[in-house]
Amino acid sequence: MMEIKAKTKKWGNSIGVIIPKEVVRDNNIKPNQQVTLMLNAKPFTTGRDIFGTLKFKKSTEKLMREVDRDFNLGF
Repeated sequence: MMEIKAKTKKWGNSIGVIIPKEVVRDNNIKPNQQVTLMLNAKPFTTGRDIFGTLKFKKSTEKLMREVDRDFNLGF
């Protein structure tokens, strides 16, 4: 199984997904062939997405220094 990211496009009254040509070639996909897609329409939430929306007792600068220190220590 492989994971690819693709954008949806309006196609008449439907939404279509374009499969990149490399994926088509590598998987020998032919026109009118039935394929199975595993969908995840919700984007992954990252710390950067929510940063600034939560209230902390420590300043942003201090939190970032602590995170950097923890990663450098191997936690």
